[in-house]
Amino acid sequence: MTKDIKPTYYQHDGRDVIDTMYDLYGANARTFLIGNIIKYVYRYKGKNGVEDLYKARTYLNRLIKKEEGAKK
Repeated sequence: MTKDIKPTYYQHDGRDVIDTMYDLYGANARTFLIGNIIKYVYRYKGKNGVEDLYKARTYLNRLIKKEEGAKK
């Protein structure tokens, strides 16, 4: 089951925050994605359980998509 978490409050004028970060910081924005992956996996047992694993997967999916696009 795929469940990406992408709330609308992370968008501004129809732009996603991750896309905006890549526009501002280029490939360095991947550090943000990696940090969130680690954060959500690290805390999942003590905070939101499986929901945090879905959040980590969402960031991992976004990182994979960006990295695949960078190789084309």
